[in-house]
Amino acid sequence: MPSPWGWFAVTACGGAGNNFEEPVALQEMDTSNGVLLPFYDPDSSIVYLCGKGDSSIRYFEITDEPPFVHYLNTFSSKEPQRGMGFMPKRGLDVSKCEIARFYKLHERKCEPIIMTVPRKSDLFQDDLYPDTPGPEPALEADEWLSGQDAEPVLISLRDGYVPPKHRELRVTKRNILDVRPPAGPRRSQSASDAPLSQHTLETLLEEIKALREQVQAQEQRITALENMLCELVDGTD
Repeated sequence: MPSPWGWFAVTACGGAGNNFEEPVALQEMDTSNGVLLPFYDPDSSIVYLCGKGDSSIRYFEITDEPPFVHYLNTFSSKEPQRGMGFMPKRGLDVSKCEIARFYKLHERKCEPIIMTVPRKSDLFQDDLYPDTPGPEPALEADEWLSGQDAEPVLISLRDGYVPPKHRELRVTKRNILDVRPPAGPRRSQSASDAPLSQHTLETLLEEIKALREQVQAQEQRITALENMLCELVDGTD
């Protein structure tokens, strides 16, 4: 017999002559023996099929006309999933045209998988986000147990839409002609590369020695002033 993951069945419900006894369509998947994890989005009529132990998510569009099941695409990853969770529609980021978000369970982590529809417009996409079931229950528990039935309470996702902030892009391009070298006499390469004379070298060494002595004198003065400051502070205490 084919495994649960090997075949996918679509069963019709509602209307005259439709019931859950016979499927209206059968879709062969593969020969894996993993447990099938289906997630259906009634807003977009898309069913997502995940298999425990598999590393892919296949999704199909369900229509009211034959052949009823239309293959769309497959999301594949490297690591198999131990389980899968599905975010309700009201938890999606509508400003990024996110239509589905899964939570893939690994051995030691939970990985979010986000599916979006590429759109260039920054406006709210009404066709992607019709009114969807909200958190408010349509019936209380005792009402449902008594046999009552009611349609879910729908909410609009437009309130959750946050338009992106447009950042003004400025490009400042410097003109290399605006940066000019300072005017002055040009020295020939032979003159700049000429070796220093003995007199010039002795003069530079004397200047360096004088600067060192000046630095030492300043350091001594700073030390003396710091000692005076410490004495004044101790006296005031």
